[in-house]
Amino acid sequence: MVKKTKNYTFSLPLDLLDKLKDHASEGNVPSVNYAVKEAIETYVVKIDKENLYKQMKKAAEDPLFLEDLESTMTAFSAADFETTREKKK
Repeated sequence: MVKKTKNYTFSLPLDLLDKLKDHASEGNVPSVNYAVKEAIETYVVKIDKENLYKQMKKAAEDPLFLEDLESTMTAFSAADFETTREKKK
């Protein structure tokens, strides 16, 4: 499956761009564009993980969330036991 792309203009410090060009010419990365795309993807994953952590930390302080979690864990305890052979608590 081919992902849609869109050209976008960024401003980068010249020394960083020169380093990327050097890495591309040395074969360390396929191209400058590839290196920038990979860096942005890595950064977006990092931000997503940080946001998920913040949401889970906030949820862990929410009594309604914790009550719902406990209820769900209880409801699935029999199925969990069957698949993992864990002792019921």
